[in-house]
Amino acid sequence: MFNKISVVGLGYIGLPTAAMFASHEKAVLGIDVNENAVNTINAGQIHIIEPDLDIVVRESVEKGFLRASSTPEPADAFLIAVPTPFKADKQPDLSYIEAACKAIAPVLEKGNVLVLESTSPVGATKQMAYWIAEMRPDLALPDSVNSTEHDIFIAHCPERVLPGHVMRELVENDRVIGGMSRLCAEKARSLYQIFVKGECVLTDTDTAEMAKLTENAFRDTNIAFANELSIICDELNIDVWELISIANRHPRVNILQPGPGVGGHCIAVDPWFIVSKTPELARLITTAREVNSHKPEWTINKIRASLQQKAIDLQVPPNQVKIAFLGAAFKANIDDLRESPALDIIKAFSSDLDSVMVVEPNIDSIQGVEKLADTKLVSLEKAIETADILVLLVEHKEFIAVPVERLIDKTVLDFKGVWRK
Repeated sequence: MFNKISVVGLGYIGLPTAAMFASHEKAVLGIDVNENAVNTINAGQIHIIEPDLDIVVRESVEKGFLRASSTPEPADAFLIAVPTPFKADKQPDLSYIEAACKAIAPVLEKGNVLVLESTSPVGATKQMAYWIAEMRPDLALPDSVNSTEHDIFIAHCPERVLPGHVMRELVENDRVIGGMSRLCAEKARSLYQIFVKGECVLTDTDTAEMAKLTENAFRDTNIAFANELSIICDELNIDVWELISIANRHPRVNILQPGPGVGGHCIAVDPWFIVSKTPELARLITTAREVNSHKPEWTINKIRASLQQKAIDLQVPPNQVKIAFLGAAFKANIDDLRESPALDIIKAFSSDLDSVMVVEPNIDSIQGVEKLADTKLVSLEKAIETADILVLLVEHKEFIAVPVERLIDKTVLDFKGVWRK
């Protein structure tokens, strides 16, 4: 039934998904506007960091099941996995989805399955169908949940995987599949069952879209509680990590860990998609997002206070204090800098100090990152040896492994509780 599958968008979700289909000996064409990504994949390599992905891509390319291109071709199924950021006014930006629809519309054929995987505000899948209908009036599209007379089967199936565990979770996790009709959902389910071992739960497109947003808004709200608690505990001179550890001994309490903020392309973005639809009703979700958005500013102020004190101790101007920031990715043990609070914190100091060092073991270069042209990417060893202040922003495994004895004579600001004792 699905002899050829096309995945539009070869990023952190699209490429692993394409590789997974290809590993099951399906002919897969990945589409991306990034020429470097296309060339890298066709060479059997990957342009992102994700455990085990490189092995699957290499084998799939060598066996001829996976190739990449910038030009769409006819296929039996199309999956759209492009970014869905928000605009400056926190409204969702669907321009990437629209561009993807318009790119594949000319090659769509009767019987095709079209799935939107991009995390989207409620109504985005229906909007996608509208864009397709505009370009292909010759194709009958589903117009209700109970409709059966249509040429293209359209559904929404949001990704819900954890970076660093994508290849395993793509297979094991349950999938939510929302169809524009019941038949659309069933067709999409047969597509994902090629490799998904988890349950495929069928619903409508609006509910599927809202399910992903709800999952991430729930996590954002829980993180906001931990982050607000950390601010309160700092004011009261209480060790927040010890407090949380004690509170979590309650059988029905599971408080998450605080940090310098919330980043990434999901949790830091998706709650705004709910707010954009019902701003007067989403009061708790809005407050949680504001708490987490404020945490980097609070962190910056704590670092500035320490910097001023260190300058007094060293009897030097503040700009001559050497700071090393440990971690720039939005979470531990990945290379993804998208919406990273650590990156925003580093940027706040990059133009004010003579020496700003960044330790990020998961990337090769920090050049090209906006406002970080004068910032040096250094080894962990150099940072420990030369920095006056060490600021831990991300709990990468390399940082956790550092013996605390090496830090006794250092000024350490640990915003993840790794070295607190």
